[in-house]
Amino acid sequence: MTKTSLEVQNVTKRFSSHTAVNDVSFSLAAGERVALLGHNGAGKTTLFKMVLGFLNRDGGDISVLESQPGSQEARSNTAYLPESVAFPAALTGREVLSYYARLKGEKPKDVMHLLDRVGLADAAKRRVGTYSKGMRQRLGLAQALIGHPRLVLLDEPTTGLDPISRQNVYELIGEIADQGATVLLSSHALTELEARTDRILILSKGNLVADDQLSNLRAQAGLPIRLKIWTRPGAAEEVADQLGNIDRSRMNGRSVELDCGMDEKVRTLSAISALGHLVEDVDVHAPSLDDVYKYFSQAAQEEAQQ
Repeated sequence: MTKTSLEVQNVTKRFSSHTAVNDVSFSLAAGERVALLGHNGAGKTTLFKMVLGFLNRDGGDISVLESQPGSQEARSNTAYLPESVAFPAALTGREVLSYYARLKGEKPKDVMHLLDRVGLADAAKRRVGTYSKGMRQRLGLAQALIGHPRLVLLDEPTTGLDPISRQNVYELIGEIADQGATVLLSSHALTELEARTDRILILSKGNLVADDQLSNLRAQAGLPIRLKIWTRPGAAEEVADQLGNIDRSRMNGRSVELDCGMDEKVRTLSAISALGHLVEDVDVHAPSLDDVYKYFSQAAQEEAQQ
């Protein structure tokens, strides 16, 4: 039986007349990598702070590793990386990691490998005040992983990172999930999340409007698949005529584009295959996470206005 690392049940948080989180429920299992998406002000950071025990909820219940948020058991097994991480500028990277290791009851020498894992081994003896924003973010990730946490909360973990560093961060996230830790991360960089998370949660104005695997959310949204057909030179017109009902603005001398529903994909690809030598290749583009996020966010806004 899969263990539940985080259980959120009917949780609500209000600030004066504003409801930041409204009756939100979900649960996360050990080893899951889950993306928490939402516009600025959707309630993501507020939810993180309640899970961490920094904020009291106004309703509902939260269980962190079968303990109350903020309890010793929850804190000792939970790691958090805020969006804007800050460390004393006069300390070196090595000194920062040593300090946090002692706070977590670990031996400093046993955690120094984390500096190498996040690409900071060469900067370990430099003062943090000389670090770039991306380097400080990587140092924050290293300190968050001290002590083998079982629940890891990451708020915009790739902010300020170059493409190679972003890839390294997601490789590290995959490794700690493979070791059994649950990872809940928020990010606005949706494209890079598509193949790197197991599940998507979408918040809109404090309400949880989607919770499922990306493939299932695509099916629920009913968004079309885009097919780009690469033809042999000069054959685009003939291909369009053969397929019929093609928007001429979506074709040129080498390609033809069309949309089809998920249930039409096989039939449409069969029709394209039947064109034989007229077709050189076909690109199939499923709805992106950006498309899915936009659909559920807009649907929630339209429902709220009714």
